[in-house]
Amino acid sequence: MKRILPILSVFLLISTTIFAQKPAKLTSNQIYEKVQKLNFLGTALYIAAHPDDENTRLIAYLANNVKARTGYLSLTRGDGGQNLIGPEIRELLGVIRTQELLAARRVDGGEQLFTRANDFGYSKHPDETLEIWNKNEVLSDVVWAIRTFKPDVVINRFDHRTPGTTHGHHTSSAILSVEAFDKVGDKRQFPEQLKYTETWQPKRLFQNTSSWFYRDKEKFKEIAKDFTKFDIGVYYPLKGLSNNELASMASSQHLCQGFGRLTTRGEQTEYAEFLKGDKPKDKNDIFSGINTTWNRLENGGEIGDILYEVEEKFDFVNPSKHLPMLLEAYQKILKLKDNHWRKIKEKQLLEIIEACAGLYLEASAVSSSGTPNSSIEINFEALNRSNFPIELTSIYSTIDGKKIAKNIELESNKKSNFKETIQLKTNTYSDPYWLRENASLGMYTVKNQLLIGKPETPRPTKITFNLMMENVPVSITKQVVRRYAERDKGEIYEPFEILPKVITKLKDKVIIFSSEKPERIFVEILAGEKNVVGNVKIEVPNGWKTSTRTKIFRIKEKGDVHKVEFLVFPPKNQSEGKLKVIVTSDGKEYNKELVEINYNHIPKQSVLLNSEAKIVRLNIEKVGNNIGYIKGAGDTVPDNLRQIGYTVEEINPLEINAENLQKYDAIVLGIRAYNVVKELKFKQKFLLAYVKNGGNMIVQYNTNRGVDVAPPFPLQLSRDRVTDEFAEIRILDKSNSLLNFPNKITPKDFKGWVQERGLYFPSSWDANYTSILSMNDKGETPKNGSLLIAKYGKGNYIYTGLSFFRELPAGVSGAYKLFANMLSVGK
Repeated sequence: MKRILPILSVFLLISTTIFAQKPAKLTSNQIYEKVQKLNFLGTALYIAAHPDDENTRLIAYLANNVKARTGYLSLTRGDGGQNLIGPEIRELLGVIRTQELLAARRVDGGEQLFTRANDFGYSKHPDETLEIWNKNEVLSDVVWAIRTFKPDVVINRFDHRTPGTTHGHHTSSAILSVEAFDKVGDKRQFPEQLKYTETWQPKRLFQNTSSWFYRDKEKFKEIAKDFTKFDIGVYYPLKGLSNNELASMASSQHLCQGFGRLTTRGEQTEYAEFLKGDKPKDKNDIFSGINTTWNRLENGGEIGDILYEVEEKFDFVNPSKHLPMLLEAYQKILKLKDNHWRKIKEKQLLEIIEACAGLYLEASAVSSSGTPNSSIEINFEALNRSNFPIELTSIYSTIDGKKIAKNIELESNKKSNFKETIQLKTNTYSDPYWLRENASLGMYTVKNQLLIGKPETPRPTKITFNLMMENVPVSITKQVVRRYAERDKGEIYEPFEILPKVITKLKDKVIIFSSEKPERIFVEILAGEKNVVGNVKIEVPNGWKTSTRTKIFRIKEKGDVHKVEFLVFPPKNQSEGKLKVIVTSDGKEYNKELVEINYNHIPKQSVLLNSEAKIVRLNIEKVGNNIGYIKGAGDTVPDNLRQIGYTVEEINPLEINAENLQKYDAIVLGIRAYNVVKELKFKQKFLLAYVKNGGNMIVQYNTNRGVDVAPPFPLQLSRDRVTDEFAEIRILDKSNSLLNFPNKITPKDFKGWVQERGLYFPSSWDANYTSILSMNDKGETPKNGSLLIAKYGKGNYIYTGLSFFRELPAGVSGAYKLFANMLSVGK
């Protein structure tokens, strides 16, 4: 009797999303599902613009119900969005969202691809998007993705026929997909790619549509009769989950975008509109007419004969009984002439063979990082938990080319442990490859064609375990990891990183000088190996001076930090530029800072950025000193305000009461505070009382979905935004103190803003408010709700959608001056 254990399967699914770096340990149910997937030779590619644009319901359905190899091509990494879980924005946010996409794919069963397009923020029209992106390069990347992934079916998330009705990135993703569909099979298009791949032509192109796109449900019902339909609520007994539950779990990996959600289940219909290609005869089967069996390949039929039998007679209690047949199929797959399918099916089958044998193979470094051309000690573990005879003949290090003979008989359930030292023979680091060179506003710079599209940097530190299984040589490759335990967390897996010998760090990425007084600048130096000796210096712009240019340091232990101090003298007049840190050690220069990103739902990330800071000599005045800050979705504004001399105390919302607010000269609410801090609805009465009694309260932007900011006088939030950071600023109330005290604000103070002017402006408001500024994107009506102020009792209430959370970290002088005025109003 075959006994299936779906609950255990679900537990493993969930646990791999929480402990994202732990190796997969497949149950019999999961092995069987992989055998089913092994026996389906069809591929689908879903295309959209951003992380969280993908329809996880359809991706999960194709990957788990149809069993198709399913990819998601996200044109961007989501660098231009907001972050609900931390302060990271721009390129660091892109790293987080990349990993959240990979976490989602681990749940829904898809694969992840990208282009070099940089998410520069909200765009209102594809014409603007494709002007800022390099259209030809992004199109090239979409063609490259299709040529290398080789989908039979391409599915667009958005409609290429409706420009200007949604985010410009969205429509652009569809426009580029449609254009790429017509070019991928033409060898005259992007011929430089054909050095590494060949042309390919998908069979058909769809748009994944819904009534939302039509805005008219009745009209959609009539039109949808001709569309392909999927019941994506199908139930998977092997998982104990419905497909839409699985999809919700995948979508919930996008935590920094606030996509945590309840699971859903039950019948639910998705639609796909046929756009181009070979129209399927069965309109409800997107693979209709496409051979998705082993017979698709030359000599594939004999492989299918073996593997279909394994699937039909699969033994859930003792999957190792299938190893002889799996090894027979493996030998035949190695002989396939179709290199594309051979590589895919070889990888899939090796995973199944490893799981059926209960093999546990691990290479764990004694530390979490090493430096180029150094050596690292690796702890090896090899364990065969089946009765099938397996011998470990050797191990091979891909990074130094070293092969070590072992000849260890892996007896049933008796683990073999040993140590080896390998050389890290490489000159490259394991940081995100797309951040290694300077990017433009619209594009990342990636010159290596073979890296383009990959979700993350291929790790060079891999160990191949060479095995003999009943006279069949089998090689299984594992990444080197760092495995350790902490008492309050348990077992932890982290990626093993290759990092520079010397890393430096400046505390702040923007350093504000608000007077002529010199400031002490501290540089931290981290040693990546033992006995590091060198010189550290800082470079400052013209007009700036330092007391000492170069200092000597000596660090004995790896991981130790040495701190040096420099005194920097600003010029008298307003000025800005870059302060750079450079270390020289053993004749080599090092100029990188390490940023570690560590959240529970994604693997730990190590990002190398230039060790530099923007320094600004700012002529700024301020009144009032003690600021209370209620954090919202995550920003660095409190630190930015401290830079110009304010004392900022972060307020615990639970502790807000009438008494403890009185000590503050002003209270600031962080971005999206009312969206994410549930306690505020209970504490608003105290905040408004603080204003009424003479306080100054500044509320930064909130999204307009289901939120009540409970202002003293009515105002209506909208989706109004000005995305052009160069948009003209018109001053509506020149005499208002917000623009005159203690700093004079003119249109010049809005130069140098980054990414956007602001977002989610109020569209209507009570007469008690005064509108200060007017602005708009090209071709749009004026937006006058970016900065509103109202007198309430003895105090002042300010609501602003201006993007201070982007401008202050970027060191925009005018933004600092305007914020100081908001804090000083009424003083």
